[in-house]
Amino acid sequence: MSTTVSGKSGTWRNWAGNVTAHPVREVVPASVEELSAAVCKAAEDGLRVKAVGTGHSFTAAAATDGVLIRPQLLTGIRRIDREAGTVTVEAGTPLKRLNVALAREGLSLTNMGDIMEQTVSGATSTGTHGTGRDSASIAAQIRGLELVTADGSVLTCSEEENADVFAAARVGLGALGIITAITFAVEPLFLLTAREEPMPLDRVLAEFDELWTENEHFEFYWFPHTGSTNTKRNNRSAGPPKPVGQLSGWFEDEFLSNGVFQVANWVGRAVPAAVPAIAGVSSRALSARTYTDIAYRVFTSPRRVRFVEMEYAVPREALAETLRELKAMVDRSTLRVSFPVEVRTAPADDITLSTASGRDSAYIAVHMFRGTSYQAYFTAAEQIFTAHGGRPHWGKVHTRDADYLAEAYPRFGEFTALRDRLDPDRRFGNDYLRRTLGA
Repeated sequence: MSTTVSGKSGTWRNWAGNVTAHPVREVVPASVEELSAAVCKAAEDGLRVKAVGTGHSFTAAAATDGVLIRPQLLTGIRRIDREAGTVTVEAGTPLKRLNVALAREGLSLTNMGDIMEQTVSGATSTGTHGTGRDSASIAAQIRGLELVTADGSVLTCSEEENADVFAAARVGLGALGIITAITFAVEPLFLLTAREEPMPLDRVLAEFDELWTENEHFEFYWFPHTGSTNTKRNNRSAGPPKPVGQLSGWFEDEFLSNGVFQVANWVGRAVPAAVPAIAGVSSRALSARTYTDIAYRVFTSPRRVRFVEMEYAVPREALAETLRELKAMVDRSTLRVSFPVEVRTAPADDITLSTASGRDSAYIAVHMFRGTSYQAYFTAAEQIFTAHGGRPHWGKVHTRDADYLAEAYPRFGEFTALRDRLDPDRRFGNDYLRRTLGA
């Protein structure tokens, strides 16, 4: 039976603490039928409904003043079809649990983002992605999905069935219904060799096309107030596995990347003038290393230092110019930025509101330590990103509205027309969707 928490559901907060909501009640359904019933009951009570995963979005995409659905009981693998190369998984399953379960079965997703705390439905609905020359976002690996719509009915969607819904709902922002299950394309478990090394920013930008072409997965982090980056190249390997040693892994991934970095950000927040010096030390702290491990362990890293993030997708060919403009803006400003800027890529896909819809994309993500004022930095960065036709990540801070997004996405009207059909009363609406998709 589902658990309904009424009256005392109180305040919901996202991971970063920059979004809060006050739902009338929370529902934890134990089955698709119970979720459908919760949607119908919300309609009877005149309440809006939103599902929330682990709260890793920095926008209010999942916030509601109505009924908050928590899918934590809708977890686990429903079925594995080895012949088709697919796995169907319940929507509330955290990516980290899916990765472990797939590895146990000798299977893997083709590509991943850099964290795996999110639920599968939350990650795909907001367009979560990693970096890849040929392999795209997590949503692009979806082969089918199950969706509870505004009248409580359950739609099964794929390229063959309800294809128009499938095209949109893979990155559906929670606007078309509540996803209850996802079928992913998977492949036999594989190894990746990661090569991490520092490199001057000027060299990375000058050689970016070559680095992108030669590596299956290339990304880098630029440290503001410096001309330095850390680069990471991930490529498939025949093995043998050579994972990061337990001690060195703890030292670099936990002690330096999380523990020392946390303290450095505390110092930077208290004494902003110290940030450029801290950035210089941070950019030199991590040494070059190479290691080989199963894919998800290479794609993902622990992220324990809390922050607020904005990320935009620009056309891949505009990356170097966009990043040079961002660096020039930081250099001439009084801003003090203690977090590195993350740069990744994705090939064009066919998902209606994917940030890579119809175009090869490069992603530039700017971050600020939680509790530090981020508005001036993000506003200045956003002006640069939008000047290059940037599309904001749906789950990260931005100020764009439906007018801008209708210009940025050629198929925007296709999505909103589908929404009008599936959710005419805006049962799944909220203030964020009103701003981004229109009334």
